[in-house]
Amino acid sequence: MRARGEGGHLPGHKVDVLVGRLRHARPGTSLISPPPHHDIYSIEDLAQLVHDLKCVNPSARVSVKLVSEAGVGTVAAGVAKAHADTVIISGFDGGTGAAPLSSQKHAGAPWEPGLAEAHQTLLLNDLRSRVRLQVDGQLRTGRDIVIAALLGADEFAFGTSMLVSLGCVQCRHCNLNACPVGIATQNPALRAKFAGKPEHLQTYFRFLAQEVREILASLGLPSLAAARGRTDLLLPPENSPFDFTALLSGGAGGSPANGGSGAKPLPLRLARPITNSHRSIGASLAGEIASRFGPDGLPDGTLAIDFTGTAGQSFGAFLAHGVTFNLRGAANDYLGKSLSGGTITVAPPPGATFAPEDNTIAGNVVAYGATTGSVFISGRAGERFGVRNSGATLVAEGVGDHALEYMTGGEALILGPTGINFGAGMTGGEAFVLDLDGDFDLRCNLDSVDLHSILPGTPEEATLLRLLRAHHAATSSPLARRLLSDWPSILPRFLQVLPASAS
Repeated sequence: MRARGEGGHLPGHKVDVLVGRLRHARPGTSLISPPPHHDIYSIEDLAQLVHDLKCVNPSARVSVKLVSEAGVGTVAAGVAKAHADTVIISGFDGGTGAAPLSSQKHAGAPWEPGLAEAHQTLLLNDLRSRVRLQVDGQLRTGRDIVIAALLGADEFAFGTSMLVSLGCVQCRHCNLNACPVGIATQNPALRAKFAGKPEHLQTYFRFLAQEVREILASLGLPSLAAARGRTDLLLPPENSPFDFTALLSGGAGGSPANGGSGAKPLPLRLARPITNSHRSIGASLAGEIASRFGPDGLPDGTLAIDFTGTAGQSFGAFLAHGVTFNLRGAANDYLGKSLSGGTITVAPPPGATFAPEDNTIAGNVVAYGATTGSVFISGRAGERFGVRNSGATLVAEGVGDHALEYMTGGEALILGPTGINFGAGMTGGEAFVLDLDGDFDLRCNLDSVDLHSILPGTPEEATLLRLLRAHHAATSSPLARRLLSDWPSILPRFLQVLPASAS
């Protein structure tokens, strides 16, 4: 999926304590908004994410935003097949004033051709009834809305026009913390200048709705729903050098509150087999727990489930506090995605004859976006281990390339080899790596992190021992047992990894 340019730039001086807490980032760290989705590199990855989200919250409506450009119809068809609920076609005129100038001027196309192509492609592939089409990109007037409906839109999004009604003067200083009307700033003196009121928005939308009604009446249409896809009511400009045939060829187409339940959950332990066709195991459970008991989850040790076999994608995604998943076997990609307080342990099945530390038993993108909780893997994990971890504890006995990218919090322990680019963009948290080959400095991203030796009797040694003992207790790792038995001689082989700015 392609985003519109690079998104909005949120410079470090605007990331105060509140913004840092909300974004799980260190105050003062520059951010991109929205951040890239490191778990989406194909339409299949997108389908998995949609599946994850619907498991964790079955009542949620999942929307996928696409930039208006040539070929967007094909992508929209893929999104519909991925079972998203809404496809958003975003035109090049919209976007935040914090976006890079190159993106504002050169990314994307007008919303009209992108919307028409998406609507027509969905119709041709008998997919139009599966999704709703939303459009945005500087919609301002009732005429804009009616034209969008005639080209196939069901819904319409507004950004800039709403801000203008609240006082925005479009000076494009959103990224400088210097907004003169107090909208896009954390500066208290400037925020005091904000003069917008709810009544301003109400007035704008009343006039907008009135204009839409007048135009629909002039066309003989009772509603926007009746206008959808009626391109026969659109006429190209006279003497235009452009051919509008393709654009006008379409036809008419047809969250729970986190209040807590008041019930006190009782401890429970279960045992279940699992196969790789079982995807997102735990996501529905996590959503139900959040619905009934709130975002803090369950008390410690409430629910433990012992799985045997090979888990499918997104095993333990969103897992809530108070829940432990013990997997004896192996796991596919996205294990522990967006982990939210739960504990996941992975180890070879009983009777396995291979050495766990020499074999990969968990796939790529483990614990992507985790905020709290723990993952213990007696064996190696794949690439992009712990990307955007902001508070969880992660242990593995070897990882692939790009581990701990963009880490902003939490802690990690790697008891084996690592791939290249370790710790790129790391701004928070800490990691410990067992550097038996003495070449870890060649594999980590020294632009982002610093390496430190660990001395006996220091707090760093105490943290390292705590993680290693927890790993052994959770997985009965043979490697952890050997390391603990030879601690005085093995300690010098460990390195502490910290963000360069924290050194």
